[in-house]
Amino acid sequence: MSLPERIVVNPEVAHGRPAVRGTRVRVADVISLLAAGASEAEILKDYPYLTADDVRACLAYAAAQADHPILPAS
Repeated sequence: MSLPERIVVNPEVAHGRPAVRGTRVRVADVISLLAAGASEAEILKDYPYLTADDVRACLAYAAAQADHPILPAS
């Protein structure tokens, strides 16, 4: 499974927020943990149903979301 396929948006899961496929772990939760200083190893220990590829998929998803043009209002 490619990294982008690991992230899903489903209105029935996590209130429609992006989450790791097959879980209720939101991308924002993983990114917040990393931003707070948690290591990948710590996250995988606390969430044993996640994989290292899931963590990387969350990072890739967040990076893609942050990389869009912002157009000033005229």
